[in-house]
This record gives sequence, structure tokens and C-alpha cells, in this order.
Amino acid sequence: MNQTARLTAEAAREASAFPSLLAEAERAAAAVFGVHGRRRAGSGETFWQYRQAQPGDSMQSIDWRRSGRSDEVFVRETEWETAQTVWLWADDAASMRFQSKKSPTQKSDRATLLALSIAILLERGGERFAFLGRKDRSIRMGRAGVNRAALLLSREREPEGDYGYPPNEVLYTGGSRAVFMSDFFGDLDKLKIAMTEATSRRVKGVLLQVVDPAEEVFPYKGRILFESIAGGLKYDADRAESLHDAYRTKLAERRDTLKLLARKAGWRFAIHRTDQPVSPTLLMLHQTLENARANR
Repeated sequence: MNQTARLTAEAAREASAFPSLLAEAERAAAAVFGVHGRRRAGSGETFWQYRQAQPGDSMQSIDWRRSGRSDEVFVRETEWETAQTVWLWADDAASMRFQSKKSPTQKSDRATLLALSIAILLERGGERFAFLGRKDRSIRMGRAGVNRAALLLSREREPEGDYGYPPNEVLYTGGSRAVFMSDFFGDLDKLKIAMTEATSRRVKGVLLQVVDPAEEVFPYKGRILFESIAGGLKYDADRAESLHDAYRTKLAERRDTLKLLARKAGWRFAIHRTDQPVSPTLLMLHQTLENARANR
């Protein structure tokens, strides 16, 4: 396949995923917006940073002096605007690509759907959002920001390892909020580093563990070869059922650690199974973000 054909196929693949993801997120957000949704306004005078202008930015927000020094158009953001941003991280590492027969979707797809649905609710409330762990980490706003986010999240990415971790990026300012979505099956020390950074900047939010129903109940019996999605881990079990109790104990211990980590940071820990509907979890996330905003 030549380069033109490859790029055409890639563009078609991305375009086909974009409307499907956006439509599904719109339906999920619509079920919640009637309960919680209102636009807000606010302002702040303390300068925070310049960012490139996006569709939906008003002419009044453009800093013409800064823009005049380059070929790009820049918007001047204040500390208040950055504090209003909700930072979203949806893990898309290899472990999140798991899908059992009892689940309608992969964990990564469900986390992505929840992330975009939250972004839609935030946009409808007049708030800003940004996605951590992506090459494009722009703070987004308005309907144009939602559309660009949907395109960003629709792009298939090659996983960089078995497990994912929230990036330890200094992007927050005091009083902002965040949602970290993952199975959290990797090294918890790396998660602790990201949480310490967020806590030091007074960021409040939610740790949402996204799991497949098979990971919750461990239904396996007989001889089974367990292998991680990326192939880095393998275990050949003669009688898989003999591992059930030990697995369930380890899962409970991990969740206790996650709950403690969240509680120390003033965050909420919650669990979402991919065989469950999206709306209850989305409502919980939105209510928690609303409460964190009100209690700053």
C-alpha cells in the first residue's frame, strides 16, 4: 500500500470512529444534563499563560500584541480560567484493551466514552476541560472544543506497555479538578507520584476504576493460559479455579489501597464495570466534580 492509500485509509478509519463516539457520548450526556447543567460565567485578572486560539474563542479574548510577534493567533488565559479546567485522563494502555464475552466493550473504549461525555457536560455548563496523556493537551471550551476532543479521542493509539499511569505533568493550578480512569492494575507507586503532585496543587477529583466483569468475578476453570494483552506476562494454570480466592483477595487489597490513596488526597474512589450502563457513573462523576467546585 502506497503512502497516499495508507493515509486515505487512516483518515477514513478515524472519520468513521468520530461520529459514532460523539453520538454515543451525546446520548449519555443528555441523560445527565437534565439533572445537572447550567452555564456559568466568571473572570480573573491574574495572567496564567498564552495558548493558541481555538474555534469558539471570542475576538475580545485574543491578545493581539502577543499574536503580532508570530504567525499564530494567541489567547491570554487568566489564573481563574485555568483553575476552572477539569483535567481528564482515560487510560488506553494494553491492559485496558481487554474485553470478555460478558462485556459489550473494551475497558479503554468505555473510559474514552466517559471522558468525552464528561467533556460535553462541562461544555454545556460553560466550563473548560483538557485531556492528560495526549500529545494535544490544549485547554478546550465550547462546541468546537468538544468536536476536536472527539476527533482526538477517536484516534487509535498503539499502547506503550501493559499498564498505564497518569502522567506526572505540571499542568494544574490550585483549585482545579481531575478524573483519572483506569483499571489501576499496574504499579501503584507511579499512581502515588501523580496523586502527590495533584494534592500539592489542591486538585480534587475522582479515581475511577474501570473493570471488565470477568476481572471482577474471576469465572475461569480448568487449564488456562493467562497472558497480558501486550504479551509481557504469562501464567499457565492447571486448575484456574484454584486461583479464585487468592485473586479476589488481591483485588480487594488493591482496592483498599486505592480507597486510602483517594481519601488522603480528598478524592473519591469509585468502580465502573463495563457491563453496566454509563449514565449512573457519569452522573456520579459530574456530581463529584460539582461538589469539588463548590467546596474550593
